[in-house]
Amino acid sequence: MDAREAYHVIVTRTGRTPSLLASPDRIDHIEVVDNQDLEVALFWDVPARATQRIEGELRADLETLDAQEFFARWAAFDVADVDV
Repeated sequence: MDAREAYHVIVTRTGRTPSLLASPDRIDHIEVVDNQDLEVALFWDVPARATQRIEGELRADLETLDAQEFFARWAAFDVADVDV
């Protein structure tokens, strides 16, 4: 099963300013939701300045990976490793 059929991404921005202009202390939220049971499978609190980049990578992987590969890759993702 393709990842895009199994999951969808929800991004919640906690401010109105664009990510690149956001204050360094603003935190946005990214969720990966399982389409079968509508439960949150993965969740991260992300520095706003990194939200757009991480969202882009998630959406690209949804298009190219199968569901198991996608979940394995992103389950190991740690926000602390992100350069802001």
